[in-house]
Amino acid sequence: MKVFVTGANGQLGHDVVNELVARGHEAIASGSGEKYTGVQDGTAVCSAPYCSMDICQRENVRQVLLAVKPDAVIHCAAWTNVDGAEEPENKPKALAVNGEGTSNIVDACNYLDCKMMYISTDYVFNGQGTEPWQADCQDYDPMNVYGFGKLMGELVVKECLKKFFVVRISWVFGRNGGNFVDTMLRVGSNHSQLKVVNDQIGRPTYTLDLSRLLVDMIESEKYGFYNATNEGNNISWYDFAKEIFRQGDMPVEVLPVTTEEYGISKAQRPFNSRLDTSKLAEQGFRPLPDWQDALKRYLLDKNR
Repeated sequence: MKVFVTGANGQLGHDVVNELVARGHEAIASGSGEKYTGVQDGTAVCSAPYCSMDICQRENVRQVLLAVKPDAVIHCAAWTNVDGAEEPENKPKALAVNGEGTSNIVDACNYLDCKMMYISTDYVFNGQGTEPWQADCQDYDPMNVYGFGKLMGELVVKECLKKFFVVRISWVFGRNGGNFVDTMLRVGSNHSQLKVVNDQIGRPTYTLDLSRLLVDMIESEKYGFYNATNEGNNISWYDFAKEIFRQGDMPVEVLPVTTEEYGISKAQRPFNSRLDTSKLAEQGFRPLPDWQDALKRYLLDKNR
């Protein structure tokens, strides 16, 4: 299968390309920054042809994808700076990337009649309550610019395509980019005490595990909406930080604070990021491993 991956220089796109290549698929990478080179287990072991493409330019997207003629597109590219999207000068660009950019990918996939996978987020909901968001829930009510842009993407995928996957994820960490785990390790190395919010609840998602699931899905025709996070108990960022320092054997005291007490974020953050992942097993997909196991493997990989 020939698969085109956008955002290949990001945490998720990086691992998706590697997984495709490892399984013998033909992967074509596209992303911002330097030319993509696949890395596995800390070593450059495979690479994919790199294709420069600006997802915000419809004609450019059409030209590139019509030339490649992929069997599927996995759309990982996104504006992910949640706080930055709230800045007046950034809002148009954030919406253009997450909304119009996705629409441009959809347009080309529709013309080619190929599969499309769109990576979404729990931020398309209002982040309230305590019940996990169901995979097929469409009670949309985004609470910030980032969530609104990602919702624009969901809607255009749903309304314009038949062969699509929408996969909502949360609390992502991976080897190819900054994330909460790396931030805690860096800050914890210089501080004996940290304050972390304890009223935002969800589950982490390790991109290495997620990439395997996404390739399983794109190899199938089980289209629709899915939620995907690592399994295990739902936790707060405070709980996650404590486990990072426990597994990292770092003597850092973590103090719980409320979102209001923390008071730094420019964007509203969801209190409820719980995602119900039961549809994965119902459709015959293997759920992701427990998040504590994922964290253990991530830390071991970093320390090699």
